[in-house]
Amino acid sequence: MEKLKPQTSYVTKNPPVISLEKGKIPPQALDLEVVVLGAMMIDKRGVDEVIDILHSEVFYKKEHQQIFEAIHNLFKEGLPIDLLTVSARLKKEKLLDAIGGDFFLIQLTQKVSSSAHIEFHARIIIQKYIQRSLIKISNEIIEDSYDETTDVFDLLDTAESKLYEITQGNIKKSTISAQDLVIEAKKKIEEIANKEGMSGIPSGFTKLDKLTSGWQPSDLIIIAARPGMGKTAFSLSMARNIAVQHNIPVAFFSLEMSSLQLITRLISSETSLSSEKLRTGNLEKHEWEQLNVKVKALEKAPLFIDDTPSLSIFDLRAKARRLASQHKIKLIIVDYLQLMTAGGNKSGGNREQEISSISRNLKALAKELNIPVIALSQLSRAVETRGGTKRPLLSDLRESGAIEQDADIVSFIYRPEYYKIDEWDDDEHSPTEGQGEFIVAKHRNGGLDEIRLKFVGHLGKFEDLDDFGFGTGNEFHSRMNAAANDDTHKPNPFATPNEAFGSSMNDLPSEDENDVPF
Repeated sequence: MEKLKPQTSYVTKNPPVISLEKGKIPPQALDLEVVVLGAMMIDKRGVDEVIDILHSEVFYKKEHQQIFEAIHNLFKEGLPIDLLTVSARLKKEKLLDAIGGDFFLIQLTQKVSSSAHIEFHARIIIQKYIQRSLIKISNEIIEDSYDETTDVFDLLDTAESKLYEITQGNIKKSTISAQDLVIEAKKKIEEIANKEGMSGIPSGFTKLDKLTSGWQPSDLIIIAARPGMGKTAFSLSMARNIAVQHNIPVAFFSLEMSSLQLITRLISSETSLSSEKLRTGNLEKHEWEQLNVKVKALEKAPLFIDDTPSLSIFDLRAKARRLASQHKIKLIIVDYLQLMTAGGNKSGGNREQEISSISRNLKALAKELNIPVIALSQLSRAVETRGGTKRPLLSDLRESGAIEQDADIVSFIYRPEYYKIDEWDDDEHSPTEGQGEFIVAKHRNGGLDEIRLKFVGHLGKFEDLDDFGFGTGNEFHSRMNAAANDDTHKPNPFATPNEAFGSSMNDLPSEDENDVPF
């Protein structure tokens, strides 16, 4: 009987080693995570140095995330942080066994002897987290790019938004607890209480700043008016006040006028030289000197002007993010909303829906960058057909009611002089020449008012109106009415403020009755 030959074995005694050279492992620094957590449990100074720059998501290992969360909770409650307290907190939350028990915590503290260089180690952990976040976002962008139903403009905006969040180190959290928000709000209130001035960005107009306490972060402010009322003049005056007087970075997006035209108007306002003289260059010698001297403050101002025509909301958001990142801008002005495009063709030609999309995105941009966004807007022709004083109303906002809904403040610029109205429609009987009114018609977080301003037409700017201390708008009217009802002194309604209210200048001694002070 023939012997059967043994079958050949294909299993080798020494199998080849699988190479991991081409394999990919997410960026991580587990050794440093161990060192940082151990240092936080053995040295309080270590906690103080990194507790505000780390959060649980930056740790790669889940167990490390849970340990850091326990340390963070103890810190918020003002409790001691050490091996025993962290163990007790994890046991209370039923996580101690999940992370490996007390033995795992003991190992963390045994691998470090002090909190030296803990901040440097924490920064490396954050860098690894940023790398992982970039990989995650890139994969999402690639996946969305293969989806034919994805709108390309939405994709661009989403991608840039996510990258901007990483640049700012503000990876979004899903929720924030009420406790954290209350602590943050109390800090802000304390800062405002200890800070002289206002909580927001000052406009440079005294009465307006008193009403709003400055333009507030994350607010969308609409300034609307009919053509010729001075929307651009007002916004330029405000941008100049903020950038020149307060040295606060401002971004001005002009869809109507070129950047050279805008800066020429600003030069006119700053130097008190008329725009006509600057256009023709017909200046006297002393005016050239005046130009060279007074323009220096404007040259140093942190004002950034973009005059891209037909700017889409997506391009605006992209440019704004870059300006916020590179130049730390604190205010955005858009002149004006109806000249913007939504990008893409999602609105199907419906202009009202397109404007609604633009206003929603402007509000979203204000929240994302946490700065006020001011958008100028046109009013409908209904103002012109209205009889009487032709004062604007909220219903006059052109093309979309969504503007009123999205905005935190809706205001109007109104100049009766434009309509050949000689006197204000009130008990004041004062001339309207060289005056305008800033009407706050909606204010989500404050009161309403009608604020009188001075309009300097040949220089294209607005200024505070010298009201001799009697206020403007509602305050002015109430003071006038109170004085009119005072039987001890009935003012002449057509007299100047000094004459009507008995200015102390009238009591000055004079050698001659014909001598008039000033």
